[in-house]
Amino acid sequence: MQERPVVVIGHKNPDTDSICSAIAYARLKEKITGKPHQPRAAGHINGETRYVLQRFGVDAPKYLATVEPLVRDVELQQYDGVGSEMSLKNAWNLMRQEGVVTLPILEERNLEGLITIGDIAYSYMEEHDSGTVAMANTPYRNILDTLEGTMVVGDPDAYFDKGKVIIAAANPDVMEEYIDEHDMVVLGNRYESQLCAIEMKAGCIVVCLGSPVSRTIQKLAKQSGCTIICTPFDTYTVARLINQSIPVRYFMKKDQLITFRVNDLVEDIRSVMAKKRHRNFPVLDEKGNYVGMIGRRNLLDMKPRQVIMVDHNEKSQAVNGIASAEILEIIDHHRLGNIETIHPVFFRNQPLGCTATIIYQLYRENGVEIDTNTAALLCSAIVSDTLMYRSPTCTAIDKAVAEELAGIAGIQVEELAAGMFKAGSNLAEKTEEEIFYQDYKQFIVEKVSLGASQISSMSADELKDIKARIFPYMQRSIKAGTAKIMLFMLTDILNESTELLVLGEGADQIVEMAFGVAPVDNSVILPGVVSRKKQLMPMLLNAVHRMNEE
Repeated sequence: MQERPVVVIGHKNPDTDSICSAIAYARLKEKITGKPHQPRAAGHINGETRYVLQRFGVDAPKYLATVEPLVRDVELQQYDGVGSEMSLKNAWNLMRQEGVVTLPILEERNLEGLITIGDIAYSYMEEHDSGTVAMANTPYRNILDTLEGTMVVGDPDAYFDKGKVIIAAANPDVMEEYIDEHDMVVLGNRYESQLCAIEMKAGCIVVCLGSPVSRTIQKLAKQSGCTIICTPFDTYTVARLINQSIPVRYFMKKDQLITFRVNDLVEDIRSVMAKKRHRNFPVLDEKGNYVGMIGRRNLLDMKPRQVIMVDHNEKSQAVNGIASAEILEIIDHHRLGNIETIHPVFFRNQPLGCTATIIYQLYRENGVEIDTNTAALLCSAIVSDTLMYRSPTCTAIDKAVAEELAGIAGIQVEELAAGMFKAGSNLAEKTEEEIFYQDYKQFIVEKVSLGASQISSMSADELKDIKARIFPYMQRSIKAGTAKIMLFMLTDILNESTELLVLGEGADQIVEMAFGVAPVDNSVILPGVVSRKKQLMPMLLNAVHRMNEE
């Protein structure tokens, strides 16, 4: 099975730092380890980030809804299917040889049905009338193979599709009473019996014990359109084996098959397996083509998805299913959250303005050269997260790193920032919901859930337009119970201030305790506040603690 790549992923509602850091770190890890690492996005990529990726010719990471294990992550049973014309005898032998109990019946890669050992056992034990071989439209090649026979007269590619199978144990006078046209007659070396069967217009005669067939009988058979098969087995053995030549399509299950898709969640198929007695189930790809079989034993050996988290370390911000994944590393610059790991992990957390700055340091520490494209992505991330060095989270290290990266990439920081912020605030074609959640993070403290979103712009007029659109949406969401407390930061980059929109039960009291200013008409101006991470949320979370203590 091909080695699964390690997923490098940022937080939900990803920003430029989250996406660019994931891409850059995946590149670094591949160079260091030689193993595949794939950057992924845990949410919709915003306009600013798309601008950066398109400007520097980088494909956007694919969206990953969950890191819960999928069927495609399980090592499937990779045995080939068989054609529907295979005989029951050969199917049985193949199952014994491969040690399996279920065979998929395929037409090229399309699943036609399933045959199990139980189905074959049923075919042996159940009483079938003498017409079953014909009703199954059995290929003569199957009959020849099952009886280890030789085609003396006839076409081996033809089918026995009419008549019944009878044993010619009586003399010719009696045989005339029960041989009908098209029947298959199993007999010995008696010339009279062979001649009688041909005269009664039998469709096929099976001559047992390897007895020779005279030229006269062969000639008459050709003239009458009667097939002749010679087998080394005796009459009893032929009678016992003949039904084993029936093609598997006659007994296979083809209706209401239980199949799984490669993108199904393992947890979902586990519950289905528990309700069924089948040991193995076919797996299909996105186009409905067969790719393998899966059973309960495969799930026991399943390994979790391996994940590297960048730009976050809180469970509420992580991609869905993170609890079931194996976290290998966490690279972040935020406060410590509540993520839990099964094993010790590499954890890098520094009080810097951007995760991309830490990624830069890791390149240098590992002696890996930063190419111009990676430098452009990392520089863009720092410019975004530090609001072009205006955020209080920005450190001297962040600025120095950004300037060095700009030199490597051959870009002007001011010009890059102007293009990025313009692209990020181009919200005319977005819905109010898309605007609110494009840079949204949720924080939970003392059982109080605070959801905060932020829009930054260099234009005060643009921020006024956004407020006129977003405030009614927040009011509708609160009434509908979508969220308990909703906060929206309208950040003016040039004036280095934020207008905070506040809605929700108890939200006004929390804001007033945090900043000493009571919101008026659900709004409060916070001069000098531009950072959600360093200036807004610490004050709000501290206020919640103090209120609960009182």
